[in-house]
Amino acid sequence: MSSDKSVHAAERGPSETARPAGKQGLIKPLRTLLDTSGLIAIFFVLFIALAVAIPDFLTSRNMVGLLLSVTIIGTIATTMMMVLALGEVDLSVASIVAFAGVSAAVITSASGSVLIGALGGVAAGALVGVFNGFVVARFGINSLIATLAAMEFVRGLAYITSGGDAVMITVPGFFELGSASFLGLTLPVWTMIICFVIFGFVLNLTAFGRNVLATGGNPEAAALAGVNVRRLKIIVFGLQGLVAGIAGVLLTSRMGLGDPNTSMGLELAVISACVLGGVALSGGVASITGVLVGVLIMGCVQNAMGLLNVPTFYQYLVRGAILLLAVLFDRWKQQKRQRA
Repeated sequence: MSSDKSVHAAERGPSETARPAGKQGLIKPLRTLLDTSGLIAIFFVLFIALAVAIPDFLTSRNMVGLLLSVTIIGTIATTMMMVLALGEVDLSVASIVAFAGVSAAVITSASGSVLIGALGGVAAGALVGVFNGFVVARFGINSLIATLAAMEFVRGLAYITSGGDAVMITVPGFFELGSASFLGLTLPVWTMIICFVIFGFVLNLTAFGRNVLATGGNPEAAALAGVNVRRLKIIVFGLQGLVAGIAGVLLTSRMGLGDPNTSMGLELAVISACVLGGVALSGGVASITGVLVGVLIMGCVQNAMGLLNVPTFYQYLVRGAILLLAVLFDRWKQQKRQRA
């Protein structure tokens, strides 16, 4: 009898998560905002402190540079948030960025078409993402191991595609992807903003986003409630690859060449920003507002170290400390939820 009740409770969990209505649907985003209010306060305190302590920090030129510096991390963090919310992780995003960029450079130079080259680079990233999702979902391989393997062989594909060296782009129009601007902001910045809007909407206001959170919280219950968990994982990993591919194409346009060595360690920065923003490593908990604040905090710290001419090896220490603090913060929040 008790087992029947537990099954019925499991069936109700994701269903209710997937169908918030009326007042409950309005309360949930407010509760999420309140949960991230402490992080928002920390960001404002940090921002004010840096503005007071560093003379050049608050200049318009530095603010534009700050936004541009977090575009790659911020763009990819919007989909890494979804992957982590599933209770999975993707360590291959940096390699996908490099592979997509090299692919775009090679295809653009060979075809003479910016559109074909850009689409080829994005498609390369999306295919890797779908492959990662298929391996994780179909064979039940731990995503940490699966994407660690993908990180190596996709980086290898980048080297093979480029012939082991950077690929120069021979079509001048390709450079406009990274430099085109609107209302004073470049295309990479607008891409990051659009990704935050789209995936914030998907996470909070669609059944797909609610199913992601439900699956991350309890995959067995989600499956009992009718969620196709395998397909969901493939789609989420595919979106991760797609967005990483877009980021790789834009980065290649900004650099002016396809470099297979680019973005080393990017995956750790993206995961750090997500965890710092309140995304639970165990899955089931994510906030687009928190991820945005996490990205901005990391960007401000990195920008400040650059303005203060902090040596590179000390910057590694700081980034490592931020990742450790983010994980400890995530652990503290998990214990708090368990006690509640």
